Amino acid sequence: MNGLMILIPVALLLGVAGLVAFLWSLRSGQFDDLDGAAVRILKDDDGTNGPVRRREDLRRG
Repeated sequence: MNGLMILIPVALLLGVAGLVAFLWSLRSGQFDDLDGAAVRILKDDDGTNGPVRRREDLRRG
């Protein structure tokens, strides 16, 4: 029974902390663009950087 006196307030505190973190993330715009990152990974880059060459390849010529 004494364990419940500690666990219930701790659980309530963690729940409130999670709710506050969720509300903060909503207000700061964390969920504004849900599809942006998913689409951005599929887009081709323009290729201006070219392939990455290792030092060994550069020494060989």
